[in-house]
Amino acid sequence: MSPRPHVYPLRPEQLNAVLDGIYAWSRDRGYRGYNKHDGLNSPVLRAFLQWGKWPRLFAIQSVMRAPVNLRPLLLVPKTYNPKGLALFAQGLLSRFQTDGQEEYLAEAEGLLRLLLDLRFPGAWHGDAWGYLYPWQDLGFYAPAGTPNAVVTCFVCEAFLDAYRCTDRTEYLSTVGRAIAFLEHGLTVLKDEEKELCHSYMPLPMTMRVMDVSILIGSVMAQYGNLSGDSAASATAQRFVRYVVNRQTPAGAWYYTDPPEDSPIRHDNYHTGFILDALWRYMNATDDRQWEAKYRLGLDFYARKLFNADGAPRWMSDRDYPHDIHGAAQGILTFARHRNAFPDLAERIAAWALSNMYHPAGRFYYQQMRYYTKRFTLLRWCNGWMARALASLRASQDQEDEKD
Repeated sequence: MSPRPHVYPLRPEQLNAVLDGIYAWSRDRGYRGYNKHDGLNSPVLRAFLQWGKWPRLFAIQSVMRAPVNLRPLLLVPKTYNPKGLALFAQGLLSRFQTDGQEEYLAEAEGLLRLLLDLRFPGAWHGDAWGYLYPWQDLGFYAPAGTPNAVVTCFVCEAFLDAYRCTDRTEYLSTVGRAIAFLEHGLTVLKDEEKELCHSYMPLPMTMRVMDVSILIGSVMAQYGNLSGDSAASATAQRFVRYVVNRQTPAGAWYYTDPPEDSPIRHDNYHTGFILDALWRYMNATDDRQWEAKYRLGLDFYARKLFNADGAPRWMSDRDYPHDIHGAAQGILTFARHRNAFPDLAERIAAWALSNMYHPAGRFYYQQMRYYTKRFTLLRWCNGWMARALASLRASQDQEDEKD
């Protein structure tokens, strides 16, 4: 099927209509859905496979890479995803700040209360969140209910946004409890005077994942700024410096340090994660020492990870698949840089709406070279695009950043 014509330029009423559809579709499903890595939740696979590392990897990768959604056939249950709930909440908070409609704030706060109920209890410090399914990767195995730094950071970002909207101290206190996990509950992989790197999860592991430390640093910097905790701000700088120092001369980051620890190279959305976290750190601390590196990274992201029509490349050296998460991340990053990168965020959004959107209110997962995976993974597709399009809508009403 040929793609529909691009809807470009995007008008505020178009974005609002799409956002209304996304939220209605997701709300009708109780914000529960399938997830990219949830294949090991299948009772069918559990019955037929020996659960060592390689069978688990085979199972999770097979479900993830299949051209159709195998999860219903494999009886994988639909679940909450704490990161997805945080993204939906952030989109609603952004809509509230843009349009002032109280129902957006009320629904966002309902999702935040649900997130408090979904905290993962355990032997680690503080409050933490993760995924409701077991997860096997090359460098680790995480049973269901294992918290991780990335999900916890995204949940913190939602609570930080809520605090800025409402001034309710309980939201900031939640972030403070989560920082106890981020600072003391994870494996320390590097601890030097000026650099700090923590693990993805509270497990014995050696893999240094680049976005983990800078996401932690960004959350700690914002918390330090809002709470007056100077120690948090100082620690944040060490986390951020570790990642910034691993930027390549071209302006890119590998997924891991050292690069050979992962087959992922310079990919789309993790690049955006790092840039967004660095931006939030700089704004929270007014520490602009890495401004030039940030700009170099932005330029690499725009030139190497998006095609001329706005399609998100998978990696800098690989075009397909065009993943909806990459599109959402590009919209988020470039919506705040409308002067330096004119129309890029809207071009990416127009591509996504033309090629990856179903008018029922859901986004497709991936566009391959010869076909499209037209099923919806709730957090990966709708959660990210809700957050991204709400951010783009807000940017239309705000004075552009002075580049």
